[in-house]
Amino acid sequence: MAHEQVESCIDACNACADACDHCATACLAEDDVKMMAGCIRLDMDCAAICRTAAGFMARGSALAADACRLCAQVCDACGKECAKHRQHAHCVECAQACRQCAEECRRMAGAAEATRSSTAAV
Repeated sequence: MAHEQVESCIDACNACADACDHCATACLAEDDVKMMAGCIRLDMDCAAICRTAAGFMARGSALAADACRLCAQVCDACGKECAKHRQHAHCVECAQACRQCAEECRRMAGAAEATRSSTAAV
């Protein structure tokens, strides 16, 4: 897929990674850090996979769709965890970024699969 076709997904992945980094840092400043440990771990995992998926797409990797499917799964898990902490604005913002990224990654993976199928049929 051309870079222009995946640009919105790359942007969503980068925005999600930034939101997750911010959320993890903010969670470390909360009074009950131990209660936020699961959130922090998922934030770090999510930021890492989002940046990886963005890189795969930017390079036009044949494995970009696979990376995006995994990214959507991790974003779903992170978003669910962050949504449990509605009292913290950083978690609310992170959950929203995770939902948007998961949606974009699923769309991109589906489009890549459709393109792959149509070229294989020719």
